[in-house]
Amino acid sequence: MTQVIEKQTNLRNFEKVCSILEKFDYNPDKLIPILQAVQEEYRFLPEEVLSFLSVTLDLPPAHVFGVATFYAHFALKPKGKFVIKVCDGTACHVKNSIPIVEALFKQLNLTYENNTSQDMRFTVETVSCLGACGLAPVVVVNEEVHPLMTPEKMEAIVKEIIALEEQNGTH
Repeated sequence: MTQVIEKQTNLRNFEKVCSILEKFDYNPDKLIPILQAVQEEYRFLPEEVLSFLSVTLDLPPAHVFGVATFYAHFALKPKGKFVIKVCDGTACHVKNSIPIVEALFKQLNLTYENNTSQDMRFTVETVSCLGACGLAPVVVVNEEVHPLMTPEKMEAIVKEIIALEEQNGTH
């Protein structure tokens, strides 16, 4: 009886995950797209969800965690609503991408170690390459590409996002 209650509680706690699993027919061969869908839902991969996936898909926990940690796309800690990726590949670095990162950190009161704002609105990341060298330095906010970036332009974009969020009463 206790196991039945625990299973029902787990299913309730993981309703969204269960609907994702249904979408992929509980197929363990589709672990990567399942993880992508979970991350899209939660903005990161919570440890308890990874454990649940391991049990539900009958995969070793080391395999699920291994996939989640191998790919840079996956995050094991919460990210903000707006993920700002600053390219620091060779072309962007040479064209001064680091001052953009420093300006963002100052504006949002963040550091390399603490790169997500307390209100969970922003996460700032540096990435090795965004594949847009001709647009250097380039920044991507969620999926929107911002070419020929400067610290001043980036500060204006952040202010615009904050103003729109406040105007819409969202966060």
